[in-house]
Amino acid sequence: MNAIADFSADDSLQRLDALESLSGRLLDRARALGASQAEVSCSEDRGLNVNVRMGAVETVESTRDRSIGVTVYFGQRKGSASTADLREESLDATVAQACAIARYTEHDEAAGLADAELMATDFPDLGAWHPWALEADHAIDLALACESAGREFDPRIANSDGTSVGSGESISVYANSHGFFGRDRSTQHSIGCALIAGQGEDMQRDGWYSSALSREGLEAPVAIGRHAAERTLARLSPRSVATGQYPVLFAAEVARSLIGHLLGAVSGGALYRRASFLLDHAGKRIFPDWFAIEELPLLRGGLRSAAFDAEGVATRQAPLVSQGVLQRYVLGSYSARKLGLQTTANAGGVHNLEVAANAGGFEEMVGGLHNGLLVTELMGQGVNPVTGDYSRGAAGFWVENGAIAYPVDGITIAGNLKDVFAGIEAVGRDVDPRSHIGCGSILVGRMTVAGGD
Repeated sequence: MNAIADFSADDSLQRLDALESLSGRLLDRARALGASQAEVSCSEDRGLNVNVRMGAVETVESTRDRSIGVTVYFGQRKGSASTADLREESLDATVAQACAIARYTEHDEAAGLADAELMATDFPDLGAWHPWALEADHAIDLALACESAGREFDPRIANSDGTSVGSGESISVYANSHGFFGRDRSTQHSIGCALIAGQGEDMQRDGWYSSALSREGLEAPVAIGRHAAERTLARLSPRSVATGQYPVLFAAEVARSLIGHLLGAVSGGALYRRASFLLDHAGKRIFPDWFAIEELPLLRGGLRSAAFDAEGVATRQAPLVSQGVLQRYVLGSYSARKLGLQTTANAGGVHNLEVAANAGGFEEMVGGLHNGLLVTELMGQGVNPVTGDYSRGAAGFWVENGAIAYPVDGITIAGNLKDVFAGIEAVGRDVDPRSHIGCGSILVGRMTVAGGD
């Protein structure tokens, strides 16, 4: 048990200085080879992950990775190459390879760096750096305590599917020939437990996990194990439901998947390829008139806070949906040019999203469901991004008279996402903090539920 991820000495700023210097040298080499524009992305990742099962250690993994990517433009012809080797001959070969590729690619009107005037100039501390000097022995102790708390919670917990503890840190530099140099560093820590209850055909599996930027933000291992046990036991002796049209409440941990489908449909790549059910929907109402989503990239302590996107463009707080109306798309500079629009500083994805609530906590949301389906797990990928047709396997609980009556599984929920979005009746305040999509449970007034008749 001697594997240790060395977080004891925080040398992140010195390593960032080295990556910045390296980025500058690579840009100089690209210019010397005739590139009209160039960009460099350098990153280093360190981490420790342990897994235990049934009281025994299964894996201890210490990781240390490096990535260096170079993209060059000769006019509007693009070439990219990457390496993890810091030897000068390897770096020279990487830049030369990118340039060679660019010389043979087709001219693309949308290719090129983001516009220089859009580059970020302010770099606030967003509170994402909380290294944890976690040694393997301590990580194992935490995992064993978590699993033991779950297994000992009730004699019906017959087995374990494993418990994991992980801690990691990432530093990165993005630089381009506009003279932009952006630095970032972040940490991520997690503890998760999965348990199995029951015997034979009545076995059920569930679990719980906690993740945060800092170790202080994690739930206690014992609490995670007990919560995993409670969730697993609650699923014993499930039933099906009669096929029909019912109100459906998506618990917070799965509700954010609906927002994920929205993001996929309004992303630039899907739009310029005309592979989205929300083509030409900017400025149109697609949700109820009270519904709102705000992007908060500069939120201190946010899981995906950033002062600049993957192209160096300054991020800014901006609505995605306001009063039910889609305000904009989610664009980087390439997709924006393809659509005749301007980047929304979303190269690399969205930052922190906040879905506005119009209802109370989880218990109030269940009470508001009256008689219907509470979904706590979704299976399969049955979503057509072009038509919006939605059909996924689900498990959860049947609710009667505003109270959970019994567990259900072996069912399918279906509809069209346009109808689902328009049919949202409430968003709860029970936000799941483990995602950059800050969303509570979502109540949809009516969906097709297919089960056993």
